[in-house]
Amino acid sequence: MSKRISIDYTNCMDTALKLNGISKNKLQDLQPALQRAQKEVNRKKQAGQLGFMELPYKAGEAKEMVKLAAKLKGKFDNFVVLGIGGSALGNICLQNSINHLYYNLLPKNKRRGFPRIFVLDNVDADMVKGLMDIIDVKKTLFNVITKSGTTSETMAQYFIFRQELEKRLGSKYSQNIIATTDIDKGYLRELADKEGYATLVIPKNVGGRFSVLSPVGLLSAAFGGIDIEQLLAGARHMATLCKTGTMSKNPAMIYAAIQYLMYKKGKSISVMMPYAQHLKEFADWYAQLWAESLGKAINNKGKRVNVGPTPVKTLGATDQHSQAQLYMEGPFDKVVTILSVEKLAATLTIPAYNDHFLGGQTMNKLLLTEEKATAMALAQNNRPNLTITLPEINELTMGQMIYLFELATAYMGELLEINTFDQPGVELGKILTYALMGRQEYEDKRKEIEKQLQKKGQYIV
Repeated sequence: MSKRISIDYTNCMDTALKLNGISKNKLQDLQPALQRAQKEVNRKKQAGQLGFMELPYKAGEAKEMVKLAAKLKGKFDNFVVLGIGGSALGNICLQNSINHLYYNLLPKNKRRGFPRIFVLDNVDADMVKGLMDIIDVKKTLFNVITKSGTTSETMAQYFIFRQELEKRLGSKYSQNIIATTDIDKGYLRELADKEGYATLVIPKNVGGRFSVLSPVGLLSAAFGGIDIEQLLAGARHMATLCKTGTMSKNPAMIYAAIQYLMYKKGKSISVMMPYAQHLKEFADWYAQLWAESLGKAINNKGKRVNVGPTPVKTLGATDQHSQAQLYMEGPFDKVVTILSVEKLAATLTIPAYNDHFLGGQTMNKLLLTEEKATAMALAQNNRPNLTITLPEINELTMGQMIYLFELATAYMGELLEINTFDQPGVELGKILTYALMGRQEYEDKRKEIEKQLQKKGQYIV
């Protein structure tokens, strides 16, 4: 195991901040609550409710996906994920973080024979048609991902590409589809069994936003040449580190503790700012994990609470020139998590021209310097920030990062006394979409809600 990731929360403490800092005593006082949170999370794990905690240990499944990718990689030029939300963001995150940033533009030999990877995470017609314009569906393997088997966006994508495949391949079209869904129920499962698609199973106790280390995220990673066994090894390493009940030695505990205490101090916006282009989509994945898990109206006691920190994704150094002004001088309602990388894959030296001060230095040093300057400037302005440092970006460190944030989210939910693993706020939108698209069993609900709202168009300018 390479050097593990580390968390420096100095700039969240009152020793660094004149205002808005956390005292050492306040942090220590939270230790009993965190231990109770850990105990409850472990109880739920033992009861089989938290499948994401089991995923790092499913090395056998990973080996099978590696074999499948090795067997089929020469047959297909493209691998397309059809999914949305948790069925897409994890896939995008892994490809962006571990593979070449311009992976799909590399010639096939520099991709080691692996296909190009595309993730369709929306139902925008321009986006879908645009992909159809650049791929040959006959040489494309489609991975349809929906646990329920009824997700409108995913099934719409599926129907469109199935039609194209049937036009080109006739009855053999099913060889170009892999369905990742529930083991025994749902519309997609019925279709897969009827049409003879190859299938992978999403565990019943794994929710979408926690599914990146399941077949949902691992299959596309394997087809992109990512070492998914090492990814799971990194997650297992973080799981081991987080077994301790001592907050100062448990990365997931300390991250949850800082975020919780800052939230209680009015820091309701949690900004993630990676200083690495490879981690840009990790911040996107984090935003869903944090928002959908922790934004809840009702707590575990049935009381209306309307809690939840708002995640904001940003990128250093890019957003130093767009959002940083707000973070430095705007409302005192944010805590910033900086993601730092000690060693990038590439090193570029800046040429010396006219004795410019940048000459002879590296872009790597410039990025790290801007990162350090941002952290210092935030602290100087009494803006809490912490830095998570990766020694480098690879499968082992990304496995650690994914498991760290998933477990920290579970702890945070316990501290807030809410159900981390449901998403009732999303369901009404789904129901109304079904009704407005003609699904009759939801029509009464649509009519009921429309009566409560102003007539559409009454206030259009």
